[in-house]
Amino acid sequence: MRRCKRALIIVIVLLSCASRVLAEDGQFRINPNEVLKGLDKNHPRLMLKDADLQELKRQYANDKVLQKCIKDVIKRADSYLERPRLKHQLIGPRLLHVSRDCLKRVYALGIAWRWTGEEKYARKIEENLLTVCAFEDWNPKHFLDVAEMSTAVGVGYDWLYSWLDKSTRDKIKAGLIKLGLEEGLKTYDKQVWWTKSRFNWNQVCNGGMIVGALAIAESDPEYAEKIIPAAVQSLPLALASYGPDGAWMEGMGYWGYATNYTAYGLTALETALGTDFGLLKIDGLSEAGLFPIYCAGATGRYLNYADCSGKGARHPLACMFWLARTFNNSLYGESEHIELGQGKASPEHIIWYVPAPKKDIPKLQLDKYFHGDVEIALFRSSWDDPEGLWVGVKGGYNEVGHGHLDLGNFEMEALGVRWACDLGADDYNLPGYFKMKPGGQRWTYYRLISISHNVPLLANENQKVKAKAKFIRCETNTPQPFVQIDLTEAYKDHANKVTRGVKLVENRRALLVQDEFELAQPCEVAWGMTTEAKIEIENPQTAKLSLKGQNLLARILSPEEGYFTIESAEQQPPQKANKGYSRLMVRLPEQKGNVRVVILLAPIWPEGKIVKNLEVKSLEQW
Repeated sequence: MRRCKRALIIVIVLLSCASRVLAEDGQFRINPNEVLKGLDKNHPRLMLKDADLQELKRQYANDKVLQKCIKDVIKRADSYLERPRLKHQLIGPRLLHVSRDCLKRVYALGIAWRWTGEEKYARKIEENLLTVCAFEDWNPKHFLDVAEMSTAVGVGYDWLYSWLDKSTRDKIKAGLIKLGLEEGLKTYDKQVWWTKSRFNWNQVCNGGMIVGALAIAESDPEYAEKIIPAAVQSLPLALASYGPDGAWMEGMGYWGYATNYTAYGLTALETALGTDFGLLKIDGLSEAGLFPIYCAGATGRYLNYADCSGKGARHPLACMFWLARTFNNSLYGESEHIELGQGKASPEHIIWYVPAPKKDIPKLQLDKYFHGDVEIALFRSSWDDPEGLWVGVKGGYNEVGHGHLDLGNFEMEALGVRWACDLGADDYNLPGYFKMKPGGQRWTYYRLISISHNVPLLANENQKVKAKAKFIRCETNTPQPFVQIDLTEAYKDHANKVTRGVKLVENRRALLVQDEFELAQPCEVAWGMTTEAKIEIENPQTAKLSLKGQNLLARILSPEEGYFTIESAEQQPPQKANKGYSRLMVRLPEQKGNVRVVILLAPIWPEGKIVKNLEVKSLEQW
């Protein structure tokens, strides 16, 4: 039903745009003859026009943050002046690192040249563009490589158009067409999988093709007339994944990647054609800026799930400026200004720059429930206390793009420490890393399977690959916020029902994790948590965790016979080592019938108050 509603919303959005016709197959498409109706035939027309650049220069004298952004980008551009020529060199099956290097160079050098007028920057861009356009290919077998290189070359060609001589322009354009756009047309003709995907490949590949096609649209319109309609038909499938309230199913790392390329593609449409074809109206996109704000704990580290960095932290994200200006949301702008006070600006911060809000922004509520297909609950004790308590919990489905077997996983911070951790992704070049079907080699790697995550374990086995987990209840912004998750599908070989509850207690000063099982047959029941902290077993039912001069007590409230043990999370090459990580475990052998495991995680706050054991109630009584 939810997918049907989203599909209906997309149809309504597309129908509202006058340049569409209804095809015989029922799909809404742009009329190819009208694609370039509003084309700005001048250069530069992609991302940052000269008029917008001049406005930034006028603003520069009185805007210290913009001054910092320009300084950061010119410093980065200077570092690229001495970089050696790019080489066609694969890592595993990918040329992606080369494409990204080229893109970073083009944007930084391009901003530096357009801001200062110093030709040394333009000459270096020319060198990079001629180098990659002489490559034998841009590795179309891994189409992200083509898309990102097309973005780099498209922007470079557009920005340097008037500076380049005709012979050089023709060489660069020929490379963009042969190695990028022609390969793109083949993929659209074949309707390869990413054109129908709901995940990040959709935005990256479509965004790259849009930028490349619009760069040469006045001289070679046939590419834009074919690519733009195909991309605008494909993009709503992925943009709908932000619905209904801005979360991203593949986690924060891929939120940044997908949103950046959404911004590239839609900005290019707007600056070159004066329209986004209604794509900005798709449900959830306007709220996407809330996701990195809530997903960052008090330490700045994100809730990590799917193939994200285990220590991924909030850092400057230029697409937050794009969201702020596109949806007139000063909260997103304020959040990004705070991050720029601590980190380096990228060229895109200048392209999408928004001044700091002139008035105070109302505080957000403490908790957030994201309702997407991968449900997320985030609770905190404060927005202002860097040592406050923060908890993130996820549901969803294990077959999501870049997913791990981690339904019900939680992470916890307090006292400036991440106590309950997710290890994050392993090396993408491991054999079979993306073989995600049941029995696939992906599920032999420790970081990706249930045994490394903060989830229940039955018979010490992984969760089912095809399992889904739904939030039964989620109460936010109450004195004791909580979420209850139905995990039954993940453990159906061993249990008739499995439910997890995660709750903030004691005025948001401690965390209660409660798992309830209706076992179908006798088996071991286990509770586990991965941590960087040093663990000391003080008595069978109490463990003391210590890290960075802070302490937390873990207590077993149920069952009475339960006891803590410590297991190592370290692994041997070629997997990542996980050095310094341990597993705090409770293992209950040969359990039968109904079993309840309740763990209290209580930070020892500065005043020395220790949270006492709490009365154990069933999840139905919460």
